[in-house]
Amino acid sequence: MNASAASAPIGVAVIGAGMAGKAHAAAYRAAAGVYRPTLPEIRLVSIADINVELGAEAAARYGFERHDADWRAILADDAIQVVSVVVANFLHREIVEALLAAGKHVLCEKPLSDSIDDARAMADAARAADERGVLARIGYSYLRAPGIAFLRRLIDDGRLGDVFHFSGRYWTDYGSRADAPMSWRYQGPAGSGALGDVGSHLSYIAEYLCGAAREVSGGRFHTAIAERPKPLGAVVGHTRGNVSDELVPVENDDYATFNAAFERCSGTLEVSRVAAGHPNDLSLEIFGSQGAARWSQTNPSQVEVMLHGTSAHPEHDDLTGYRTVPLGPAHPHYAGGWAMDAPGVGIGQNDLFVHQARAFLEEVAGIPEDESLPRCRTFDDGVHNMEFLAAVAESAERGGSAVAV
Repeated sequence: MNASAASAPIGVAVIGAGMAGKAHAAAYRAAAGVYRPTLPEIRLVSIADINVELGAEAAARYGFERHDADWRAILADDAIQVVSVVVANFLHREIVEALLAAGKHVLCEKPLSDSIDDARAMADAARAADERGVLARIGYSYLRAPGIAFLRRLIDDGRLGDVFHFSGRYWTDYGSRADAPMSWRYQGPAGSGALGDVGSHLSYIAEYLCGAAREVSGGRFHTAIAERPKPLGAVVGHTRGNVSDELVPVENDDYATFNAAFERCSGTLEVSRVAAGHPNDLSLEIFGSQGAARWSQTNPSQVEVMLHGTSAHPEHDDLTGYRTVPLGPAHPHYAGGWAMDAPGVGIGQNDLFVHQARAFLEEVAGIPEDESLPRCRTFDDGVHNMEFLAAVAESAERGGSAVAV
């Protein structure tokens, strides 16, 4: 959208009404209410999902004008300029390429696809679309987290000194019950399970903090629950629902771990979908010559920081250790981002989707980059993320051998 059309309404659609699709839908509804009111009018047009009941409910819940059972209805609708694609990974390429060809701006959920070949083809289509002024971006929602951005600030401004090493884990428990039904999440090649699902988040966060990954080693996958029951109906998100007595084999990884050499340091990364008692536990810790810092999604409104040499009285070393820093307007991405942007009010993962949608809409509206939130990442970034994870899968296949990224 060029500057002369910046005041025209922006029509929005979401393809996919599952858990993440609802997060996108809610985010578009809220995007105009965060940061400065510079966006044009946002028109919520359609939520598309083959599950009619689910799609209709989501459309009504989030204020969209209609539900479409077939995503192709969005292609022909000139009232729609912006589309989020939030469906199973293997469906991304067909939908995204069709939308870009129709001149729609696309925000695609990660990972970009279920295969590198398809992801690279999507990136080619995105570059061609960009020449026509059509945007294709990937949603890396955690890059909107003030706590993660503050860790990056502590690294960049030298307060942590030379970075020694990084530790990151993303533990979830949505697959920890053996009665969780078979779905697309449990199908696909090695590396498309926990690694592709939550490891795709952890890997881009690690590179954001530690610099580009150069090599991975020690790759190891484990499938803890080898079979799962067939569902008797549609599987939405991580729900269990009704299942049959028939069991089918799980094809990919419940757990993955690996080491990585980054531009700034080395680190260890670990992901799981069978970590009972950890519904959504993303934890990051980085260590340097002058101290350390850590952040967790469990308490996302705070960062813990430990710095050497901060006491004027060395004899008081009995107080040395981590201190808790409540996040507030002094920290990145915070001021103006919420109605109550004060320390202690709290930040949730849903807020990150709102800021992601806001950033994408600002770029679509032609708002200058220096007046906007940081831009969403490109499809080329999405391809790199998949190449990173593919190197982990190759390391695991080769018994943990080192593999260049």
